[in-house]
Amino acid sequence: MGSKVGTLRGAGLALAVMAGLAGPAAANSLSGGYLAARQASFLGDFKAAAEYYGRALIFDPGNSALRERAVYANLALGNVPQAVTLADNLSQDGFQSQIGHMAQVAQLSKDGDYNGLIDRIDSDTAIGPLVDGLVRAWSELGRGDMRAALAAFDALGQQQGLSTFAEYHRAFALASVGDFEGAEAVFEARRAGSMQLTRRAVMARAEILSQLGRQADAVTMITEGFPEPRDPALELMRGKLMANEVLPFTYVTNARDGIAEVFYTLAGALSNEANDDFTLLYARIAEYLRPDHSGAIMMTASLLEGLDQYDLAIETYKKVPASDPDYHAAELGRADALSAAGRDDAAIEVLEQLAKTHGGEATVQSALGDMLRQLERYDAAVDAYTRALTSFDTENPAQWFLYYARGISNERRGTWDQAEADFRKALALNPGQPQVLNYLGYSLVEHHEKLDEALEMIEQAVSAQPQSGYIVDSLGWALYKLGRYDDAVMHMERAAELMAVDPVVNDHLGDVYWAVGRKNEARFQWQRALSFVDWENASDEVDPERIREKLKVGLDQVLAEEGKPPLRVANGGN
Repeated sequence: MGSKVGTLRGAGLALAVMAGLAGPAAANSLSGGYLAARQASFLGDFKAAAEYYGRALIFDPGNSALRERAVYANLALGNVPQAVTLADNLSQDGFQSQIGHMAQVAQLSKDGDYNGLIDRIDSDTAIGPLVDGLVRAWSELGRGDMRAALAAFDALGQQQGLSTFAEYHRAFALASVGDFEGAEAVFEARRAGSMQLTRRAVMARAEILSQLGRQADAVTMITEGFPEPRDPALELMRGKLMANEVLPFTYVTNARDGIAEVFYTLAGALSNEANDDFTLLYARIAEYLRPDHSGAIMMTASLLEGLDQYDLAIETYKKVPASDPDYHAAELGRADALSAAGRDDAAIEVLEQLAKTHGGEATVQSALGDMLRQLERYDAAVDAYTRALTSFDTENPAQWFLYYARGISNERRGTWDQAEADFRKALALNPGQPQVLNYLGYSLVEHHEKLDEALEMIEQAVSAQPQSGYIVDSLGWALYKLGRYDDAVMHMERAAELMAVDPVVNDHLGDVYWAVGRKNEARFQWQRALSFVDWENASDEVDPERIREKLKVGLDQVLAEEGKPPLRVANGGN
């Protein structure tokens, strides 16, 4: 920070801001605005950060560090014009800022000022080699020099590690000017590249193949690359191609679209490499340059969701219109964001409305079922999963999860026969699936049915996922239920190592210790289990009052009071 801010101390105000007690009046000073802005930035609250950095700048307008942070906050918020104004002020003061350059490039691209973009790159006012190289190429195309654009793509492709990006954008550039043969030649030459296998690349290439009269090849590519169930956009495209329809090339129609694609491509590449808050800037610029880019909109919303900015995410998802083929995906995202924000009823309403317009989509019914199941509305969840299953024309291995989820819902609502049938169907579709093996095996143990088979299932699940505390706990608990207490100890202790603060695992370990006569250790584990209980959201598998009773009178007395058979007598004890 600048020297003025750096010398200020406002511990009391900082604590008030952190506690949510420092309102606008408290931020009406340099220190107040700065501290409020920093706290808002720390929390990922870009709206508040932009406001408070703006207030701080009133008191110290020449502070370049403050201005750069304000650029970032506004850019992350999607307020690109305000970010550009602040970035221009930074440039006038000779302050070099990568984020400021990003904002300025965004505005020059929006304005179609391709000469200005190339001048900026030539003057070493840069974002980075990859972005600058791609923007230069698209800018050359924008000012009508395709030869120079291709030369720029070639030059970029010569740099180590950048050829995939260069060739991908070369294909889009060729297609944007109608050279579909050239674009397909690029895709064909690079067909093994990971970028060419993305959903967006496949759909863009399908449009190119369609323009070349190769609808059948496009259908094959989609069918092989995306087995059923396909999302509505892919299915719509596939249907048109099967009807021999010639599809227009829509993914990049001009240089500005191309630059939007640059930032979108980089956002996708950064999503696994950089922090979400930095990746968000690239997605925001892509969205700004092309407001109808549903991919950029949903990526922006998803990143905001990952930063716990649920209100901004919900607002962003709503930008995808109902006419867009990706509308259902945006609404699914909006429902997730609403749920994460604690607005469960609103989330259910979104999904129920979506089911009215896209009820034939398995993903929609499955999402509704998942949310209803999480809210313990098991009857409605079963209905949703059943509708999802009936949406398939033929049996598909991908259906295993729907049977598994419906089985859980059936088990929770007490229809065990239906639950067991669902679990066994899930295993028939996906043999050896450890979650299904564990749930079915555990449930059979709880119902005292087919105990040898249940134990075998759980042992198979542990072999597949030996680091899963839940599954190892199931094995230990199954052995306990079978009266094999000594054998259960090792597995329950391992589960407690893997899930040290889980109340269920610690409770189970306490019972196992009691069964082998290690009563002091049993009480210690029950006490630990109580300390880890979330009293407001205790799971069905942990009963705090029962644990308290075990601590008071012991497990033997609790079992007697419950009318359950006594434990096998174990030798020793402490």
